[in-house]
Amino acid sequence: MKTAIVTDSNSGITQAEAKKFGAFVIPMPFIIGEDEFFEDINLTQEEFYQKLLTGEDISTSQPAIGQVTEFWDKLLKEYDEIVHIPMSSGLSESCNTALRLAEDYSGKVQVVDNHRISVTQKQATIDAVNMAKDGFSAKEIKSYLERTAKDSSIYIMVDTLKYLKKGGRLTPAVAAIGTLLKIKPVLQIQGGKLDTYAKVMSSQVGKVKMIEAMKKDLAERFKEFAANEEMKIFVAYTNCLERAELFKQEIAKAIPNVEVAFVDPLSLSVACHIGSGALAVACARKYVKK
Repeated sequence: MKTAIVTDSNSGITQAEAKKFGAFVIPMPFIIGEDEFFEDINLTQEEFYQKLLTGEDISTSQPAIGQVTEFWDKLLKEYDEIVHIPMSSGLSESCNTALRLAEDYSGKVQVVDNHRISVTQKQATIDAVNMAKDGFSAKEIKSYLERTAKDSSIYIMVDTLKYLKKGGRLTPAVAAIGTLLKIKPVLQIQGGKLDTYAKVMSSQVGKVKMIEAMKKDLAERFKEFAANEEMKIFVAYTNCLERAELFKQEIAKAIPNVEVAFVDPLSLSVACHIGSGALAVACARKYVKK
């Protein structure tokens, strides 16, 4: 069986990377003003932040139904089956939409509710590609990815409260007080939902807080997987690569027994809601051939 692995650009996987990995990426749409753009197709990271920082109104959307089914239909001319890994159902309706669409494909399209986004979704996609190479069917890959979906964790320090306020996650009064006191929220994504983890007064304290949280996760929740070298750490960021590279060095020094696999930009769907200058550390369990 030839199995195609499909994800969306919320994974942070570019079209070029997808070709290298042997996967396929559906670009996520954005509405900027009255125009529609697609991540990594006609909207680069640089263009996105330029528009965001100049105050243009940006909103996220999910791919049109026809776009998804046309993508699948084209792949099924060459492949026997598809594993489709959208962003978490807790963060977008695109997963539930794909699940409904797959009902018309007689089992040839297996949609995974992986409860992940960004770098952890990227790892799930890499895992799926490797499992397909090892001969697993689409149904078996879906089963594994859903069984291990919550073996991941993300902590994000936000540099500005502007976009959390705009998205309705903070009231204007709370945002105003937080800005005045220079509070930087540390958010977390566990099982696909974005929640507050801590509030700190400086970036350095925030980085320490995130590293401590990651160390705790690896020592407790993921102790068995870390001991078996099945965990990876990732760094992600919004429009602050140099700070992210320095953060990677701090993490590697604090947690030397787990590989810091890569430093990636956060997907634009996340950046849209948290703004520029955010830093994140994440971990996820990786597939290991038994």
